[in-house]
Amino acid sequence: MSQTTYTVTGMTCSHCVASVTEEVGAIDGVTDVAVDLPTGAVTVTSAELVDEARVRAAVEEAGYTLAG
Repeated sequence: MSQTTYTVTGMTCSHCVASVTEEVGAIDGVTDVAVDLPTGAVTVTSAELVDEARVRAAVEEAGYTLAG
């Protein structure tokens, strides 16, 4: 089991959280996505380590930016 936390910028409401959760959750192997709106922290839990580029692409598909 792998758990990685990223910071996402641009989220301002619960709809933002839902969009990011849906897109990141659709990545193969992801078992859970926890988003903290006030801090922008997105914790991704997966069976194996997920490539950051895939997470970045999913976040951008949702309309937001992965910090860093």
